[in-house]
Amino acid sequence: MTTRIAVIGLGSIAGEHLSAYQKNDQAELVAVCDVDVERAKARAEQFGVERVTGDAEEIFSDPGIDAVSVCVPNTLHAPIAEAALRAGKHVLVEKPMTVTVPEAEALVKAVEETGKALQIGYVRRYAPNALVAKRFLDEGEFGNIYAARATLLRTAGNPGGWFGDVELSGGGPLIDLGVHIIDLCWYLMGMPKPVSATGATFAPLGARDNIQNLTRYKAASAARPNTVEDYATAQIRFDNGAVLDVDTSYSLHARNELSIRIHGDKGGAEIEPELLMVTERHDTLLHVQPQIDSLGFDFRVGFANQIDHFLRICRGEIPADATAQQGLEMARMLSAIYESANRNAEVKITR
Repeated sequence: MTTRIAVIGLGSIAGEHLSAYQKNDQAELVAVCDVDVERAKARAEQFGVERVTGDAEEIFSDPGIDAVSVCVPNTLHAPIAEAALRAGKHVLVEKPMTVTVPEAEALVKAVEETGKALQIGYVRRYAPNALVAKRFLDEGEFGNIYAARATLLRTAGNPGGWFGDVELSGGGPLIDLGVHIIDLCWYLMGMPKPVSATGATFAPLGARDNIQNLTRYKAASAARPNTVEDYATAQIRFDNGAVLDVDTSYSLHARNELSIRIHGDKGGAEIEPELLMVTERHDTLLHVQPQIDSLGFDFRVGFANQIDHFLRICRGEIPADATAQQGLEMARMLSAIYESANRNAEVKITR
C-alpha cells in the first residue's frame, strides 16, 4: 500500500522532496500547498500532482493524506508540523526542526500525545559516505569518540530570500548550514548529551551582493534582506567530556570549504570532503579509503535514501530515528550558541 503524500512549502528544497517521492513506487503525491498559489500550480504541473491549495488546513483536514513534508521557512516549521501531527499525519520536517527550545518541547509533546511519527530532514545522515562511516563506528572501529570538527564555509553564499531574514529564518549560516554538520557529527559521536556551548557570531560583510563573476545559489524569492550573521564559530561540550568545534559562514574572506572529522582513541575519519579512515596496525599508521560509489555527500542519493526511509517509517516498518527529541537537543545547542555569542560567555545547557 502506497503512502499518500502532500508537500507544504514549495521553495527550492521542496523540489528535492517532490522528485524523490515521484521516483519512489511506495509514495503517491496527492497534493502540494504554498501560500504562493501560482508557484504551487507550477510545481504541481512539473511533478504531475493533481491537487493544489494555498491553505494548509485543507491538507490537515483531508483523511486521504497520510503524511506531509514540511518545507516552509524555519520559523514556520513548528506550528505547521504540530498541526499536521495533531491532524493525524506523519511528518517529515526540514531542518532545523524548530528555532526555539519551547517550540521543540511542544513538538516532543505532540509526538507523544498523537503517536504519529516526526522525522527531521537530516539528509546528510543518509548519504553513502555517512552510512558507511556509521557502520564502522557502530562496530567500534574508532573506539571512543572524544572530538569532532565541522566546517562549512561559503565565501559569498547568502541565498537571500527568507534565508537572510532573521524573522523567518531564525538565524544565518549557523541555523541553516551549521545544523547539518552539527547533527552529522553529533550523530556519529553517538549523540552524547550537550552540556554547554561557547560561540561567537559576526556580520561585517553582509550578503556581498557587490561580488561579480561568481555563480551562487539563490533562494526562490528575488528579495535580498540581510539581518542574519555572516559567520559563526562555536564549541559544544558534552557530558562524556567530548567536544565538537563548528565553523560556518555565508560570507567570509576565505575559500569555500567543507570538512567534517571525528577522532576516537582507536581511529578517526574524515567524512567530508571525502570519506577517509585513519587508524593504526602493527605500529604503523594507515589511511583507509572505502571503495564506494560516492566518497563525498551525494545530494540526490541522500535525498532518495531519506525519502525511502521516511516512507518505511510511515508504513510502520521502522521507528523514526531523527526524532523530535533529537530536534529538541539541537534547539538547545543552537540556542546556547547564539546566547553565548550575545553574552560573550560560555552558556550552560539546562533541561
